[in-house]
Amino acid sequence: MVVGSLNMDFVVQLDKLPLRGETVHGRGFQMLPGGKGANQAYAVGKLGGKSRMVGCVGEDVFGEKLKSSLQSAGVDTTHIRSVSGESSGVALIHVEAGGQNQIVIAAGANSRLSPSDVEAAIEQVRPGFVLMQLESPMETVEAAAHLSQVRSIVAILDPAPARTLGHSLLQRLDLLTPNETEALLLLGRRASTVSLEEAPQIATQLLQLGPKQVILKLGEKGAWMANRQRSLHFPAHKVAAVDATAAGDTFNGALAVALAEGKSLQEAISFANGAAALSVTRLGAQASVPSRNEVEAFLSRQPLFTPA
Repeated sequence: MVVGSLNMDFVVQLDKLPLRGETVHGRGFQMLPGGKGANQAYAVGKLGGKSRMVGCVGEDVFGEKLKSSLQSAGVDTTHIRSVSGESSGVALIHVEAGGQNQIVIAAGANSRLSPSDVEAAIEQVRPGFVLMQLESPMETVEAAAHLSQVRSIVAILDPAPARTLGHSLLQRLDLLTPNETEALLLLGRRASTVSLEEAPQIATQLLQLGPKQVILKLGEKGAWMANRQRSLHFPAHKVAAVDATAAGDTFNGALAVALAEGKSLQEAISFANGAAALSVTRLGAQASVPSRNEVEAFLSRQPLFTPA
């Protein structure tokens, strides 16, 4: 079950991201289904998992398109509530050459997702895994984590967009999966990048905040996994990046699929790394998520490695 946001993404490609007050020319425009929650639910479905989405949309054309996109990947949309008087969420996304992006979000109906929505869905479905992000109200995220702990459901939090979080939430998590910026903000640091040399220490410090396990997503440097027993680096695959918009969401969806199939955490991270690598070679959020067959074929062509 994915608890989170659904947004319609307005994507413009450009040569470089604009500076403050600067006007630049774009090279193309697309309107694509997105939202961190919906992206993760879509990724689970596209990669062969059984996925349910819990979220809110407006009573507008965007809301219908967002649900339709999820349904096309086999996602159960029963628990997506349409909110009268609210627009569906939207995201304005600038993507520069090389794949880096700049995103502005207007939450709209996403701000109306409530703890009672989550409680009703969990009590009815009793999922094995719950995926969460931070584009929903914090009280709703906290309720999802609390209910997951009480019901012995595996709770995975992607702490994005970046913000500080309380101990009561973090200690309820089975897996915390921040990127570099998010990890450093959780630790109260101002930097925005983490070197491979720093990664083990950063991951250990994140563990001390409460989660059982941490996967630090390092972009082109791969991922660093840490728990109380081990600390391992998983190198990224070398690909030609076009758009990194949903790479983290694809990673989390793929991770959950592999874990739900009984794979070890190391196997799940390797699978997620492959899915995320393929996603950055394509434009868009849900449009960039690869199929299960594509990921397996891609990984079969990669050299074997042992996490270090």
